[in-house]
Amino acid sequence: MSLEFLLTSLLVVASPGTGVVYTIAAGLAQGWRASLVAAFGCTLGCAPHALAAVSGLAALLYASPLALQALSYGGALYLLWMAWGMLREQGPLQLQAHQGARSNATLIRSGVALNLLNPKLSIFFLAFLPQFLEPGQAHAMQHLLTLSGLFMAVTFAVFSVYGLFAAALRQHLLQRPAVLRTLRYLFAAAFAVLALHLAGWW
Repeated sequence: MSLEFLLTSLLVVASPGTGVVYTIAAGLAQGWRASLVAAFGCTLGCAPHALAAVSGLAALLYASPLALQALSYGGALYLLWMAWGMLREQGPLQLQAHQGARSNATLIRSGVALNLLNPKLSIFFLAFLPQFLEPGQAHAMQHLLTLSGLFMAVTFAVFSVYGLFAAALRQHLLQRPAVLRTLRYLFAAAFAVLALHLAGWW
C-alpha cells in the first residue's frame, strides 16, 4: 500500500467537514463513547459512496445533473436540520451534563445520513481512487475495494481523535454555560455553512 495514498487520505480526512463537526459535537455533548460511535457512523456513511465509485454508479450520478442536484439539496436540508437542532434547548446534539441522551443507534444513523446524503463523496471516490491504479493492473476492483477500506479506516481513526479531544474538554466546558451557548451557535453556524456549500449556494 503506497505511502502516498495514506498521506493523501490523511490530509483529505483531517480537513474540517461535516463528519468532523458532527464527531466533535457528539464528543462535547455526551463524552468519549459517543464520539467514537459518531465517528463509526460517519465512517459507515462512506461505504455506499466507495461502492458506488468502484461499481461505476458514481459516474452515472455525475452524468445526471438533476439527480446530483436533488441529492445535494437533500444533504443540505439535513445539515440545516442539524443546525436547527444545535440551537434548540432539546436539540439532538445539545451539550449537557448527563450522558446517554442519544442512543448509539441514533448517533450512528445520524452519522451515516450526514455522509450518505453528500454526493460529493461519490465524486471524490470516483476521482481519487483511480489515481492509485497502475495501467492494466490485475484485480483492479479488488485493489480499489482495499483502498476504499483503508480510506475508511483512516476516516475512523482521524474522526476518533477529533472526538476524543473534544470529549476531554467536556467537563471543563460544562462548568461554563456561556461558553456552551457560544459553542452551540458556532456548531449551528458550521452546519449551516456546510449546507450552503453542499447545495452550491456558497
